[in-house]
Amino acid sequence: MCTSPLTAARRTSSSRHFIGLGLVVLSLWGHCAGAIAEQGWPQRRTEVSIRGEQFLINGTPTYPGRSWNGHRIEGLLMNSRMVQGVFDDLNPQTVDRWAYPDTQVWDSERNTREFIAAMPAWREHGLLAFTLNLQGGSPEGYSREQPWHHSALTETGELRDAYMRRTAMILDRADELGMVVILGIYYFGQDHRLRDEAAVIAGVDNTVDWLLDRGYRNVLLEINNECNVRYTHEILKPARVHELILRAQQRTRDDRRLLVSTSYGGGAVPRENVVGAADFLLLHGNGQDTPEKIAAQIDATRQVPGYRPMPILNNEDDHYDFDKPRNNLTASIEGYVSWGYFDFRRRGEGFEQGYQSVPVSWKIDSPRKEAFFRKLKEITGGL
Repeated sequence: MCTSPLTAARRTSSSRHFIGLGLVVLSLWGHCAGAIAEQGWPQRRTEVSIRGEQFLINGTPTYPGRSWNGHRIEGLLMNSRMVQGVFDDLNPQTVDRWAYPDTQVWDSERNTREFIAAMPAWREHGLLAFTLNLQGGSPEGYSREQPWHHSALTETGELRDAYMRRTAMILDRADELGMVVILGIYYFGQDHRLRDEAAVIAGVDNTVDWLLDRGYRNVLLEINNECNVRYTHEILKPARVHELILRAQQRTRDDRRLLVSTSYGGGAVPRENVVGAADFLLLHGNGQDTPEKIAAQIDATRQVPGYRPMPILNNEDDHYDFDKPRNNLTASIEGYVSWGYFDFRRRGEGFEQGYQSVPVSWKIDSPRKEAFFRKLKEITGGL
């Protein structure tokens, strides 16, 4: 049996809370890596872990020694919402909506290839993480109705091979580049594609097993995007989503498990049940149109009963103002919270705009993208 030299923090069977605040390391070292290689999976290069409020990569805090304008950057995980990296549409009545302007057809393989080709440039500017989701996000940016069918999971919670092959391509490249993937499983507006609660649970189990079996150590698991927004299944809603967080944490391979959380809609503060269960906390800045609102959201999060020193990470905010001395990004940094760029194509804008609207241009090729990555490089020093 492979045994990692440092293991995840324990939970008691009664309280399921952490004992101590030591280094959480999810690793597959030594002969464990050899066992993975024997199964045909490559030896992994990148491992994300947590120590207190910091993220570490391969045992070293991110952006080591870095500060900006007197604020600590070391240990943060600056990120961008890139959820459509494995997008496809299984509804023949809507798939034509996503046609590329140059070919007039949609191509899921092209989408993933171009995503992977863009990743090195993101990292060079200091981006260490991005959010990917197995049910994507709205390919229109924001949508009330979602007739398209984008889901890596079948109605019974099984994983679709084509989707997971594309997912593996992105995770593998991120591993090579030293990047972390915040991998979401469910998205509101698509979770109804699973027929019942048993299928939702099976989808979590199958996703976690798929990641563990392949030895991925560069993944932070997000059970669902914005658990407090329009979900069909009760177990994906705020009162019960912690059940899936705990379930995912309890699935192990050789004493190794994933780091798990869920996110809430813009401005929301995580509830006590999630704060007590999660390894890190996810915030969203949608609707938070001033830095003061972001600062208040961060302060309120640290006041939730059961909060302990743990990373807080914003992985969705569509407010920019990067040319101003204070904005949502800088307010997050002031509160020692990682920040996530969310950009979508506005009405009338061209193909190059946005990272969520399908089809996506994954390059840094619009004024908004350029402004974000320029500011990111200023803050992080680049990589």
